[in-house]
Amino acid sequence: MDDNTHKNMTPTQRAKFDTELSDAYDFDRHDPMFGLSRDEMSGPKLKRRAVLRLMAAAGTLTAANMLPAGGLIRSAQAAGTPGGTLTCGWSGVGQIVTLDPAQINQVVQFQIMSNVLSGLMHINRDLVAEGDLAEGWEVSADGTQYVFKLREGVTFHNGDAFTADDVLYTYNRSKDPEKSIHSRVLSNVTGLEKLNDLEVKFTLAKPQASFLTKTLERSSGRAMTIVSGRALEEMGNSDYGMAPIGTGPFKVVEHQLGQGVVLEKFENYYDPERPKLDKVIIKPISDAEPLAAALESGDIQLIGGNPVPSELVDRFVANPDLVVDETPGPGFQSIWINPWHENMTVSDFNKPLSELMKEKGFMVRLAIAKAFDRDRFLKIAHFGRGTPAFGTINPAMGFYYDEAISETSNQRFDPEGARQLMADAGYPGGEGFPTLRLTCTPTGRREAQVAASILKENLGITVELDTKEWTVNVEEFDAMTWDLRTSGSGGDFDPDDGLVDWMQTASKFNGRKRDKDKMPFGYFSDSEVDSLVDQQSVEADPEKRKALVQQANKITSDKVASVFSYHPSDILVHSANLDFPEQSRIPGLVDLDRVSFKS
Repeated sequence: MDDNTHKNMTPTQRAKFDTELSDAYDFDRHDPMFGLSRDEMSGPKLKRRAVLRLMAAAGTLTAANMLPAGGLIRSAQAAGTPGGTLTCGWSGVGQIVTLDPAQINQVVQFQIMSNVLSGLMHINRDLVAEGDLAEGWEVSADGTQYVFKLREGVTFHNGDAFTADDVLYTYNRSKDPEKSIHSRVLSNVTGLEKLNDLEVKFTLAKPQASFLTKTLERSSGRAMTIVSGRALEEMGNSDYGMAPIGTGPFKVVEHQLGQGVVLEKFENYYDPERPKLDKVIIKPISDAEPLAAALESGDIQLIGGNPVPSELVDRFVANPDLVVDETPGPGFQSIWINPWHENMTVSDFNKPLSELMKEKGFMVRLAIAKAFDRDRFLKIAHFGRGTPAFGTINPAMGFYYDEAISETSNQRFDPEGARQLMADAGYPGGEGFPTLRLTCTPTGRREAQVAASILKENLGITVELDTKEWTVNVEEFDAMTWDLRTSGSGGDFDPDDGLVDWMQTASKFNGRKRDKDKMPFGYFSDSEVDSLVDQQSVEADPEKRKALVQQANKITSDKVASVFSYHPSDILVHSANLDFPEQSRIPGLVDLDRVSFKS
């Protein structure tokens, strides 16, 4: 928060802000929960003091979290009218492959799934854990046991009653790495016990401040997004992934690959006030211009999916019939370099950096990273929106974000040093170096072109674009059948999201479908990083955790796990006649249960 925002507060607001901030950081670093009452820690919603304390202890508290949702001043919104059909365009997507939470690996999928399936918890726009299928909960004094009271009378879309058995079924399925790519999210859970039909008890190995907001959250966590065991057994994994049976506000009534998804209001949703809409049609739209044309003509009224193409944002801002809501995005984007490419080979990242610097394959990787002018890239490709990135830890993570890494990283912009590295590798001025394929999605083509131009100018190497529809792109990324690739992550509010999910040898995105006989690891593997990330995941002392996080992040940057390019903004665009309430504006998600058309 800048000084002007603080100055513009009323005296009462400023006093409350300062008091809450002081109290949030007034805790014993060895026992952050000391001084919090069981009432403050219990549900159906964590009390504000507990939320701020836990975020401070976890290192994720920023000034933005201290402000009321939407900031100090909120604009009035017209009340919406129930009913109607909303048509959405899912940006940069050719088809929605699966909605099975155990297999979802992209934002574009869990944005839809969040409207269909439920979890024990759901996160709100202030990043506060609220009860979803959990009506309330109690926490043990040492923070290692959580007893949840489940909502009574909740039913699945197929009419089955929701009970503790469904929580157990989901847990047993999700903790199995053969069945769920998110099993590691449950690594700190040592057991789940059914107390009765409407009560369950989780036992943790160690206190975990992010347990409610990451492990049990219905959207971004995915591990404990509640599924229907009977429906899964009857339908099979493939059919269930096409039309999952959940307890959420909408049910899937149609899902055709390449054609999109149709959702209808679930009349028996536990909250009779939601959803407002009768139907939601989700259309995959791969290219930028058709996406813009569909929105401007009224064929669609909202954009979800991948980030809105940057070249369209100012055009949408200038259109009085549209609303453009921009907020800092919790994520990162990268240019990934295949370490098994014969001209960029690094067969062992475990070597000291000084040893890696002597290898031609690593010299080329580092040269590409040093030649990448992030400031110019953002200016041209994204019209200045975003923050240069040098690791997975993004500014939204507050306390853990290393502002100095842009100066200390081995990847910092150094075109002369980059050219010298290429010459030392045997490719002076890029001479003799083969043409590389840079895989991108149709909506990411523009930024890929800018990246290719920068590398041509600064290194003399030729990079050709290889545009692939999103699902094909993901399949190839998982199989490691690419030279260079643009992609990244969103919805990352905790270091685990960036490090556990992306930077460990066993990370779920790290070449999980590769030929393991030919490629012992995916795009990156470093035993020291693996160890540091494991340590930070269960470290209670925020200062110690910060040191571990930043050390791991720095190693991935210095050893060029990828060419970290930028931290994007989160931009929601919709028709002005749509009431998208602030309560539903959660970065990275597109929750539609409270959305309606204006009167």
